Amino acid sequence: MFAGMGNLLKVLTREIENYPHFFLDFENAQPTEGEREIWNQISAVLQDSESILADLQAYKGAGPEIRDAIQNPNDIQLQEKAWNAVCPLVVRLKRFYEFSIRLEKALQSLLESLTCPPYTPTQHLEREQALAKEFAEILHFTLRFDELKMRNPAIQNDFSYYRRTISRNRINNMHLDIENEVNNEMANRMSLFYAEATPMLKTLSNATMHFVSENKTLPIENTTDCLSTMTSVCKVMLETPEYRSRFTSEETLMFCMRVMVGVIILYDHVHPMGAFCKTSKIDMKGCIKVLKEQAPDSVEGLLNALRFTTKHLNDESTSKQIRAMLQ
Repeated sequence: MFAGMGNLLKVLTREIENYPHFFLDFENAQPTEGEREIWNQISAVLQDSESILADLQAYKGAGPEIRDAIQNPNDIQLQEKAWNAVCPLVVRLKRFYEFSIRLEKALQSLLESLTCPPYTPTQHLEREQALAKEFAEILHFTLRFDELKMRNPAIQNDFSYYRRTISRNRINNMHLDIENEVNNEMANRMSLFYAEATPMLKTLSNATMHFVSENKTLPIENTTDCLSTMTSVCKVMLETPEYRSRFTSEETLMFCMRVMVGVIILYDHVHPMGAFCKTSKIDMKGCIKVLKEQAPDSVEGLLNALRFTTKHLNDESTSKQIRAMLQ
């Protein structure tokens, strides 16, 4: 009996070890002297994130002008009107794309700080809370950006019209001023970016994979453990009344949920086996349960993100129970 009891305790201890938990102060974390240099670098990027989101939210597109121009190909005035409507929009789309490149570099700097020896990812996140908070802010921004982009088909329509018009003019040997702003190479890169359903998430996932392949001496587990630890910390803070009560606003709870989902999706894209298999270090059932305990209208978008933007949900290795929870 005692041997059985000992084994049970071992299992329980291993369970607790598998899912780290501590309070990560998303509201007030301040950088220590050791964090300050990287923190300042990331902060300079993140300070533009709200204006990017506001600009994307206000993006209405040039649908009517484009439609009129296509229906009346010989009406020069309508062609000009559509072109004049699309050009400033393409400049805005370029700004969003360039921000994704800055975000990619920022994430790689953060990963370097949060995975380097001698500390474990758990120790890093607990000791360097201001950097962990910035990592969370990058994920929070990413999910919000991609939600807005997915709901706005005008972006791809506008950009397709722009590319077609530029190609037509190139055939006629015409050079347009906007090509100084968005040349062919830039347009190709932007085209690939906006063709993704979730372009910012793809950027983060590529950045993380690039970080892993560039740092061959660092085990991939250091990176994936950093992600699974972050997920676990968010889940525990959401389900533990003592932690939850330390948040001063409902906004922080929403932030915490969005970050948890963002890290799960990133982990699922980066880890060879994904987030849903039995050996995953993420307690997927626990995370989905926490989301389902919230007001449905506040989490439906996040559940949809898990349903439609993860990579391994429909693998055979995913348990029927997890799939049923996300039905």
